[in-house]
Amino acid sequence: MNKRLLSILLVLAAMSAHAQDKIDLAGEWNFVQGDTPDYNDRVTLPGSMLTNGKGNEVTVETKWVSSLYDSSFFFNPYMAKYRQPGKMKFPFFLTPDKHYVGNAWYSRKVSVPKAWGKKRLLLYLERPHIETTVFINGRQVGRDSSLSVPHVFDVTDYVAPGRDNDIAIKVYNGIENVCVGQDSHSVTDQTQGDWNGIVGRMELQARPEVYIGNVQVYPDIDAKTIDVVLKVVGGKGKYDVKFNVAGRDFEHKRLVAGADGAVRVTLPMGDDVKLWDEFEPNLYTLTSVLGADTVQTDFGMRKIEVRGRQFYLNGRPIWMRGTVENCCFPLTGYPPTDEASWLRVFRKCKEYGLNMMRFHSFCPPEAAFKAADKVGFYLQPEGPSWPNHGVRLRRGMNIDHYLLQETERMVEHYGNHPSFCMLAAGNEPAGDWVPWVGDFVDHWKQTGDRRRVYCGASVGGGWAWDPKSEFHVKGGARGLDWDRRAPQSTDDFLKNIMQVTQKGRKPIVFDVNEPYLSHELGQWCAFPDLKETSQYTGAYKARNFEIFADLLRDNGMASQAGKFLMASGKLQTLAYKYDVERNLRTPDYAGFQMLALNDYSGQGTALVGVLNVFWREKGYCNADQWTQFCSPIVPLAKFPKFVYTNDETLSVDVEMYNAYRETLRDATTKYTVTDANGNKVAGGQLYAGDITVGKNRALGTVSMPLSAIAEPSKLKLTVTTTPTNNVGQRIENSWEFWVYPAKQAMPEAKGILVTDTLDARAVAALRKGGRVLITAAGKVRFGNDVKQTYLPVFWNTSWFKMRPPHTTGAAIDTSHPLFGEFPTDDWSNLNWWELLNKAQVMNLRDFPAAYQPPIQPIDTWHISRKLGMLVEANVLGGRLLMTTMDIDSNLDSRPVARQMRKAIISYMESDDFRPSITLEPEVITNLFENVAPAVNMFTNDSPDELKPKLK
Repeated sequence: MNKRLLSILLVLAAMSAHAQDKIDLAGEWNFVQGDTPDYNDRVTLPGSMLTNGKGNEVTVETKWVSSLYDSSFFFNPYMAKYRQPGKMKFPFFLTPDKHYVGNAWYSRKVSVPKAWGKKRLLLYLERPHIETTVFINGRQVGRDSSLSVPHVFDVTDYVAPGRDNDIAIKVYNGIENVCVGQDSHSVTDQTQGDWNGIVGRMELQARPEVYIGNVQVYPDIDAKTIDVVLKVVGGKGKYDVKFNVAGRDFEHKRLVAGADGAVRVTLPMGDDVKLWDEFEPNLYTLTSVLGADTVQTDFGMRKIEVRGRQFYLNGRPIWMRGTVENCCFPLTGYPPTDEASWLRVFRKCKEYGLNMMRFHSFCPPEAAFKAADKVGFYLQPEGPSWPNHGVRLRRGMNIDHYLLQETERMVEHYGNHPSFCMLAAGNEPAGDWVPWVGDFVDHWKQTGDRRRVYCGASVGGGWAWDPKSEFHVKGGARGLDWDRRAPQSTDDFLKNIMQVTQKGRKPIVFDVNEPYLSHELGQWCAFPDLKETSQYTGAYKARNFEIFADLLRDNGMASQAGKFLMASGKLQTLAYKYDVERNLRTPDYAGFQMLALNDYSGQGTALVGVLNVFWREKGYCNADQWTQFCSPIVPLAKFPKFVYTNDETLSVDVEMYNAYRETLRDATTKYTVTDANGNKVAGGQLYAGDITVGKNRALGTVSMPLSAIAEPSKLKLTVTTTPTNNVGQRIENSWEFWVYPAKQAMPEAKGILVTDTLDARAVAALRKGGRVLITAAGKVRFGNDVKQTYLPVFWNTSWFKMRPPHTTGAAIDTSHPLFGEFPTDDWSNLNWWELLNKAQVMNLRDFPAAYQPPIQPIDTWHISRKLGMLVEANVLGGRLLMTTMDIDSNLDSRPVARQMRKAIISYMESDDFRPSITLEPEVITNLFENVAPAVNMFTNDSPDELKPKLK
C-alpha cells in the first residue's frame, strides 16, 4: 500500500470514527427560567432564550447590562410614547422583545449506546452564555464560566451506557461573577446582548480510555519543521504515536510524557513547505493517532515578529489595515458559530482592502479563526473584558485572575490557527492597569509561545503608556485637524508615534520603539439609513431607527431622509479617505484599526460604517471607491490645499504605499486631470521603474499651471500605476480639487439692500417690494446651540453627551438656480470647508413644515432640528435672502466665499429669485433675538437601578 493511499485511509478512518462517537444534542429541550428546575416549557437549542421568545417583557424598569450615558429617554416628554408597555423603543441601542438575567434550566433525555461503556464520555458545549452547571441523572458534574471557549465536562462517571440518561444544564447569565464589566462586548446589551442559552456545537462525545486531549503545533519556518506538543489524557508512561502531515507518515514509539502529560516531537515539513500569509493562505492538517484515538489539527507555516517599529511576517514587512469587530449580530444576538457566516465577513473586509480584525473585548468562536485561516486574515482577539466601567484591574476584583485565565484558554483552543497573530488582554482598562498588563505581557513572553505578538490592552489616546507591550494599539495619532485649518494631505502622524508624552504632575516622555497601530481610527458618522429597518428580522429590532424616523417626520424633514443619508455618507467616506491616507503616508506607522467598516448598533447608535451592521452597502460607497485609498497598494498625492485660484500652479508630490508581498516590477505611473464632465485637462507620466515594498516611495510631482481654468471648476487628479507582475488589484487613486478665478468682478447688487439684520431700512425696502440680502454670519441666536464644524459627528451625540460637533455635513439642493454660478456637489465636499467650518446655523423650527433650505446642515439624528445656512422668503411684499455663511470678510483670500457672494447676488438680481414661501417678519427677527430650548440630555449617567451590580 503506497503512502498516499495510507494517508487517505487514515483521514477517512478518523472522520468515520468521529461521526460514530458523538451524539448531536441539537433539538428540543425542556426549559424553565428561574432558580428551580420545574420544567414547564420547551426551547430549541442551539439558541438563546431570546431567539426562542423567552424572558421578561422589556419595560422602563429593565435592568440593562450596559452604561446608559444619555438617560433622557426616561424623562423626555417626547419619548413618553416609546415607554409604553408592549411598545417599547429605545434610541440608544437595538430593542429586544424580551430580556432576562438570571438562571435558566435546560434538560433532555439522551440514549447512550451500551458500547460506550468502556470509553471516556465528554459533554461538549461550544458557546454557552455565561455560567453552566451540568447535572447528569440528578448528580452535579461541574461548573464552567468561560466567555471565550467551549465548556467541556467529563461525564464518564455520571452516564449510564445502554439506557436513557437525563442531562440538565443550568445557565446563569449574570456578569457579577465573571466581573468583566457591563460594557464589555462579550456581555453588554450595547452589542450582542447579555443572552442566556447555548449556541454552536452541542455534543456528547465518546473517546478511548486513553485519548489525545490537546495538540499544539509550533511552526519553525527557518528549520522547515513543526514542534508538536500532544497532551495525553487517561494514561501514564510511554506512548506510541503516529503522525501524518503534508502527505508524509511518521511513527514515534515509546514517547515519554512530561510532567504536564504531554509528549513532544519535531516533524520535518520538507523543502517545498508553503507559507501562510494574507496573499497565500496555505494550510496544513496534522493527523495524530494514539491507539484508538485520532485527532486532526489545522495549522499554517508562518512566523510573526517585531523588529523595531515594524511587524514582519515570514521575514517580510507587513502593515495592518484593520477594522474592529464589535460583536453586533442583530438577527441572533450572538456571534455565528458557522464558517460560512465568517467567510462572508472576512471576504467583505478583504474586498474593502483590509487584512486584519480586532475583536473588541471578546473572542469569537472557532469558526471565525477557521474562516480567517482560509481567507488570509490577521486576527487580534481580546480577553472578554472592558475592565473600566464598574471594574478595575489590580483592585482585588475577580477580573484579575479571570482575564488571564481566559486568554490562556483562548490560546489552548485556538492557538494553532495561523490567523491568530496578535493577542491583547482587553479594551481601555482602568485601575492599576499598567503594571497588570505589563505582567500579562511578561507572562506570555515567559511561556515561549511565539506564534503571536502580545499587547497589554487596546487603549485610547488619553490612556497611560504601557512600556512592556510588544506592539501598541493606541489612539492619539489619528483623525483630521480640519476644524482648525483648511484641508490638505501633506501632513502625517510621525511626531505622534515617535514619542508619547504621558501627562501628569511630572509628564513622562516615552520613546516608541515598537509597532504602533492606530486605535479605533475614524468613528466618522453618517445619518441613519431609515430603509434599513426592514433588515432586522430576528431577535433585535431597529426601533431606534423608528424613533429617528419619527423625529425627522415631526420636524418636517421626512422627505429628506434619503438625501441626508447620501450627503452625510459621502462626507463620511471622504473623512475616512483622508484619515486613512494620513496613516498610510506616515513613516514607521505600523497600520490602523478603524472603528469600524460596519456600523455599531449600540452606545447611542454609532453609525460609523460605510457598511451597515449586516456588512451590506448603504448606497454611497462601494468597494471599488474604498479600495482606491485602502488596499495593499495605494498611490498617495500630497496636496498642500484643495482650493486654488487660476493664477497659481498646481504642484503635488506623489508617492506609493506598497504593502504587497513583493516589488512592483517595471511599474509605469501616469496621471490625468479631468473636469467635472470627465474631459481630460492635463496628463502625463510620472514614473517608470520598480517600486519596492514599503511606504513613502517617491513617484514624482504633478505640476500644472491653472491659468487656463477661467471659470469656477471642480477638477480631479487621478494617478494610475501599472506593474508587469500581476498584483491582483487595480492601482488607482484620485483626489478632487477646485479652481476659482483669482480676480472676480462682483455684481453691483443693483436694487438689493445688503445688511446684517432685519433693521428698519430692510423693513422699509421690503415694504416697497424690494430685495434684501441679510449676511448674518455670527449674529444669529436661534440655532447657536448647534455646533457645526466641517467634519461630521464623532461616534454619536448620545454616548458622548452632546459633545460637538452636532452635524454630519450638509445636503445641497443642486437644482436651485443659486448654484448656476457656484459649481457644487449635492453634499458638502471639500470646497465647502471655507463656508461651513465653525459657521453658525439657523434653527428653522418656525418656518413652514414643508420648507427645505437649499443649504441644509444635517443635525444629529437624536434631535433632527431643521437647520439652514441660507433661506429665502417673501416678506412684507418684498423678497429676502438670509445666510449665516461668511460672505463678507477677507474675500481677497477666500475665493470660495467670494464666489458664493457673487452667486448669491447674481441669483437675487435674476428673475429666478422667486421665493416659494411667505413669512412674517417676526420669524426672521426671532432668529436674531430668540434662543432655542435647551437640549437636556440628563447626562449624569443612568439611574443606578438600571445598572448591574458588580463584585
